[in-house]
Amino acid sequence: MTLRVLRAAGRTAVPWHNGGGVTRQIAAAPEDAAAGTADWRISLAEVARDGPFSHFPGLDRTLTVVEGDGMDLMVGGEHHIVDEPLWPHDFPGDLRTEGRLLAGPVVNLNVMYRRDRPPASTAVVRGTVRLIPPEGGAVVAVALEDGAVLEGATDVELARYDAVLAVGESPGILRTRGYAVVVTLPGG
Repeated sequence: MTLRVLRAAGRTAVPWHNGGGVTRQIAAAPEDAAAGTADWRISLAEVARDGPFSHFPGLDRTLTVVEGDGMDLMVGGEHHIVDEPLWPHDFPGDLRTEGRLLAGPVVNLNVMYRRDRPPASTAVVRGTVRLIPPEGGAVVAVALEDGAVLEGATDVELARYDAVLAVGESPGILRTRGYAVVVTLPGG
């Protein structure tokens, strides 16, 4: 089993080309791959104003609003109102996408993964859940509030936006006082 603790404090804010926000990468595979070339990528995006989303051919996306009132996404000419906090919303990363803020800035947790591989799954959890990486894949848990603990061989306390990445065997049980996002990334 491989377990990595990914602290929020160590993440670099990368400004968007359109000036509408910044992205902080949580994890990716391969680790040093650029956003559009990774097999999968998980990040937090701070969206400050309306504008286009980046185009990612061959990738599917899951967007979960973790702060703010949400967005009106125009994906391939179709409206997708994403106004339910903590509700994962899937859409193709290669369709032209424009985002309009509903009532001020938001923070989104983004999961991107290759369409030609088994799909990632994103779940918002609260309470107690055993983290189980799939064979050949990984599981990433991101605490959305302070006070989460991964109980395993060694307990790991997680502050807001800290994450754990596990490959191989289960690293243990995640206990939250608030919400967390668990992303399961199949191998393949």
